[in-house]
Amino acid sequence: MILDPLPPGVRWAVLFFVSNGFADVVLTLGELPRPFAFWEVWQALGSGLLYVLLALGLWRRFALCRSVAMVYCLASLVTYAAVLAMALAQAPFAFPRSVFFSSLFEVPSCALLLPYLRSAEAALFFRRPLL
Repeated sequence: MILDPLPPGVRWAVLFFVSNGFADVVLTLGELPRPFAFWEVWQALGSGLLYVLLALGLWRRFALCRSVAMVYCLASLVTYAAVLAMALAQAPFAFPRSVFFSSLFEVPSCALLLPYLRSAEAALFFRRPLL
């Protein structure tokens, strides 16, 4: 089945989730002690693969993947707002470097993607399965 060329909003959503998966793997592996333990690397690669699978579903324009992407963006924004509130309240927590670096990428991206994914325009591009 050949799909039409990807609309720009869908292309940006796919690019966001692929790059987020790659960044998640790199940041997670960067925080692991050397030498790497097999299960920690396996977990990092698995979580990165989930982002790539979501991006693949968005590329194929599955409505379920659009819904998952909307929930991800909303949850990400709420989570980072809570982390920022705790930081401003000077909570005695030490956040890993990956939280800081991923927030620099995820917060603006999710703030831009969420309104697009919720829009009527995006609803036209993502098809629902026929039952």
